[in-house]
Amino acid sequence: MDRASKETFVAELRDRINRAPVFYLTDFSGLSVQQMTKLRRSLRASGAEYVVVKNRLAIRALAETDLPDISGSLEGPTGMVFGYEDAVGAAKALSDFAKDHDQRPAFKLGILDRKILAPEQIDRIAKLPTKEQLYAELAGAMQAPVAMLAAALGAKLQETAGLLDALKNEREAAGS
Repeated sequence: MDRASKETFVAELRDRINRAPVFYLTDFSGLSVQQMTKLRRSLRASGAEYVVVKNRLAIRALAETDLPDISGSLEGPTGMVFGYEDAVGAAKALSDFAKDHDQRPAFKLGILDRKILAPEQIDRIAKLPTKEQLYAELAGAMQAPVAMLAAALGAKLQETAGLLDALKNEREAAGS
């Protein structure tokens, strides 16, 4: 890679870091090219992106951001996962892939809201429900009281109709 290519790569990496609300560092050693392709596809489906980086270039890109210093974790084979949509989807995709592939890629650390996450914290994030599941649960929780109100109002309407019918029958009986 010539100097201009490196500068371009660093600028693009810095842009990805600034755009993504969460990113994870992984050790991808032991994965084949086919497995990496499969991992990238599963991450893309969850709104994330996987980029293999040279540690020196990643350190340079991170130095130009306001993130905490994580240069100590940039050793050995490093892949960066950028979660553009939510933290859970990317972590869940990585965790699910690792379960099926001998725990590879392994989490090194993560950055969420400018705070460093340990691998154990990332595993806990991966176990959370996705944003869509949370929205569905919220909609269900909000819909339940409305459904109960509609049922109560419907019951009162039926009761009123029954009382009016009884009153009508009573007056007809009294009038004859």
